[in-house]
Amino acid sequence: MRHAVAGYKLGRNKNQRATLRTTMIRQLFEHERITTTFAKAHSIRNAAEKLITIAKKGNAGDTIDKMNASRLAASRLGNDRDITKKLFDDLAPRYATRNGGYTRMLKLGPRKGDAAEMVVLELVGE
Repeated sequence: MRHAVAGYKLGRNKNQRATLRTTMIRQLFEHERITTTFAKAHSIRNAAEKLITIAKKGNAGDTIDKMNASRLAASRLGNDRDITKKLFDDLAPRYATRNGGYTRMLKLGPRKGDAAEMVVLELVGE
């Protein structure tokens, strides 16, 4: 039984999973829309929403809070300055009045080659 076992293995080892999730979250924030499998989208959705919440709380606080939040977000995004800057300057103010639910998953149907369920994961626009 899989009681209290969280997360998806995605057919990869631990390092590959971490790299895949970091890369996909960075692509989501960069392009604001990605097409991927349902399992991969489900595995990154929660982490992406938490990063947006961290950025919102950092922007709402003083300079020390913003610095700490940006360092935390940068460490989770692989120290990518451009994506971190976009997260704090563009995405966090966009969702300042929203209490969660920053992403949307739209099902596309099965992929032609292996029938994997495909989805579009996108950031909700306001």
